[in-house]
Amino acid sequence: MTQGVEIIFEKFPSLTQPQKKQFEMLDALYRDWNAKINVISRKDIDNLYSHHVLHSLGIARVITFRPGTEIMDVGTGGGFPGIPLAILFPECKFHLVDSIGKKIRVATAVAEAIGLKNVTAVHRNVAEERRKFHFVVSRAVMGMPELVRLVTKNIRPQQQNSLPNGVLALKGGDIQEELRPFKHCSDTWELSNFFPDAFFETKKVAYVAVH
Repeated sequence: MTQGVEIIFEKFPSLTQPQKKQFEMLDALYRDWNAKINVISRKDIDNLYSHHVLHSLGIARVITFRPGTEIMDVGTGGGFPGIPLAILFPECKFHLVDSIGKKIRVATAVAEAIGLKNVTAVHRNVAEERRKFHFVVSRAVMGMPELVRLVTKNIRPQQQNSLPNGVLALKGGDIQEELRPFKHCSDTWELSNFFPDAFFETKKVAYVAVH
């Protein structure tokens, strides 16, 4: 078993064998790609599962996407949080967007290598994306006011999940100021409540309902 993947199996005990295999494959794939195109800091590649995969799955601690949900990952980089979430929710569709072409190359190659059929990835600035989704996810891409402004056009009106459609962003540090404009339609969850590792002490999921 690939070192480090156990933390994913421990936190998500109901994974199927195919899902476990897909998570296991990420280590070698990201190491190989990272040597060619730097999508994860070189010194952090050994923490792939705890700092990147598990962090991405923090979103799954606040919402279980229902089958048929469509999600756009803005500024996906090498595929975070989109690829780990796509493994966890095989009956949902994930659209990965990044304005840097070589990063989308990595995300596309990884998704193909592990056999993800529910992922599309495009080299595009989100301002130019016209498709509509139930949710937008992102990881430390930009401030919440700017992100919400850019993606409001992409959020569908039809609801089908426990949370109203909107934006779910992985954040660190103090984000009160970022969320001030949304005080009546936002929420925050501390990831340290779900994952006791020191890395998650200041990490959180911020949510803003759109429409």
